[in-house]
Amino acid sequence: MIAQRTLLASAVLSALASFSHSAFAQAQEQTLPAVVVTSTPFNNDEGAQILAPAKVLYGNELREKLGNSLGDTLSQELGVSASAFGAGASRPIIRGLEGPRVKILQNGMSVMDASSLSNDHAVGGEASTARQIEILRGPAALLYGSGAIGGVVNIINDRIPTVLNTKPTGEAELRYGTVDRMKNTSLSVDGAAGDIGLHIDGNLRDADDYKIPGNVSLSDPALGSGRLPNSFARANSIGFGASYIQDWGHIGASVGVNDDRYGIPTEERSFITLKQTRFDLDGLIREPFGNIESLRFKLGHTDYKHTENLQDGTPATNFKNNALESRLELTHKPLAGWRGTFGLQTENSEFSALAADGSGPETVPLTKTDSIAGFLVEERDFGPFRASAGARIESVKRKPDAVSGLSQRDFNLGSYSLGGLWTFTPGYGFGATAAIAQRAPAIEELYSNGPHESTATFDRGDANLTKETSRNFELSLQKTEGLIRWKANIFQNRVKNFVYGRTDGTTVDEDGMPGGEFTQRFWSQNSATIRGAEAEISYNLRGEGWSLRGFADTSRGKLTGLDNLPLQPATRFGGEVGYRQGPWRSGVKVLHAQQQDKLASFESFVTPSYTQVDANLSFTQNINSTQLTWFAIVKNLLNEDIRLATSVLREVAPLPGRNLIVGVRTSF
Repeated sequence: MIAQRTLLASAVLSALASFSHSAFAQAQEQTLPAVVVTSTPFNNDEGAQILAPAKVLYGNELREKLGNSLGDTLSQELGVSASAFGAGASRPIIRGLEGPRVKILQNGMSVMDASSLSNDHAVGGEASTARQIEILRGPAALLYGSGAIGGVVNIINDRIPTVLNTKPTGEAELRYGTVDRMKNTSLSVDGAAGDIGLHIDGNLRDADDYKIPGNVSLSDPALGSGRLPNSFARANSIGFGASYIQDWGHIGASVGVNDDRYGIPTEERSFITLKQTRFDLDGLIREPFGNIESLRFKLGHTDYKHTENLQDGTPATNFKNNALESRLELTHKPLAGWRGTFGLQTENSEFSALAADGSGPETVPLTKTDSIAGFLVEERDFGPFRASAGARIESVKRKPDAVSGLSQRDFNLGSYSLGGLWTFTPGYGFGATAAIAQRAPAIEELYSNGPHESTATFDRGDANLTKETSRNFELSLQKTEGLIRWKANIFQNRVKNFVYGRTDGTTVDEDGMPGGEFTQRFWSQNSATIRGAEAEISYNLRGEGWSLRGFADTSRGKLTGLDNLPLQPATRFGGEVGYRQGPWRSGVKVLHAQQQDKLASFESFVTPSYTQVDANLSFTQNINSTQLTWFAIVKNLLNEDIRLATSVLREVAPLPGRNLIVGVRTSF
């Protein structure tokens, strides 16, 4: 995999270059296979994504970073942190942006869950059975949503086959974790019967409350220590897919089911039960007509429900989402030197968050959403200069149930992006990207007016919120050839009418009357600015022998006239050393996060700094045609008390302590 490498500092680069010529004089440059980024319109390899900065996790790297949630799995990637709402629910946060500003996809289609609404809601996609996970930003993100100003995360599990295998192939894994007595089993198998490609995947995970290094709370020892109460997480998933495959393309369908149960580590001891059934249809026709290179159509339907339960098991609130999404994409042949993709996307959904017993205020009333969008992304080379442009026009209608007394809101959105890459010498490039993106306020931001048990908040929306408009500018410099590779990005994002949740310290009961256990949270708007930088440098990261990597990222968001945005990530830097020789693979990674004391006006908890050390060791052996890999992974080797500045529960829910994960994986 050709990974993007960044410039950490000129001094580090010079020292590493000198070091490589002496200590590693015998190392030969590896010819590595390019990993295709499927969520870009051109299926470019990862190293070509300067206009849409991408990171692709796959193979051993993905398995070593795998966590109990998507956020945990991606939390140490450049510019990515996690919401960390216990072990069961953690969503990726990209450059300080979260929720509906980060689009989560499965095989290029929205997961259509409720995870973008609140940090306590789990993502409806399973990383354990993924072939690869892609992180994407820039013009190509406009293919999937105007509001994806933070970026796109695409989970690829190949549930609908696109190639015919001459014999069954697949992967299976067993792993056990000591910190939470986690048992995880995953399986993915592909085969064929004539012209029909077949796929099956499944995952079983069972984890108890996890151990923590010290007290639950830094300020209140009475809340306990040893283990984080109610931090258990159980997740089951299964999926089937089949497709008819010919030289002209393919057409296929799949069905997947997720069944999760996880605790919310707060004093209320509530827990969530989640069930999701998903159906997908996918077709590709090559050379359908004229100057069209390919025509692709997708249809996805999700029936989603999760229930927030009280400690004794009494259902409190039911969250439901019944959604249908369709996509039509046409990739045209080069036209006046331009190549690109254009198409249409529609989404129709019915979402609600209602009291389970039918009484009390509605957290979110039944609301229908209808949207239709047209998009276009183009790319052209002008000698050493590559230009990329994207546009998306979208209409969104949100219509609450008539009994709620709330009015329908219509939003017309326009998003545009333009970028350029100058390869000023072979292997070196300088790029710039500018984008304007608009987002319609989410349903809960507009219409919520009720208690949310898991977050212990009484959410009050504002039906008069206006569309959010962001203006983003980014500069990037990179080196993508040779044993030493690097990359550096700086960015600024100015957002008009930025929607955020704020609290005023008042508490109410479940009916909204003063003096209860729920903290009032109001959805508000203000102008905001997010600025940041990222850098990474590596030596021989994928080759045999020694490898080195250094990295750093920082971002800060401020509300105009109100100081900082809430839940902003801490500045981080670190490095890793690896060694690969024959069947052996090993590595040690150190990540240091600084104290986060840049708080919003309504925040008071200063997140302490921490240093996280992880290590891994694996041995691979071949038995006939089967590959067997034995592995051991240690996370948080120093047993540090780690609290993420991006977590709502940072005061009362540290991350797990030292965790030894052992297991075996087979590929055939």
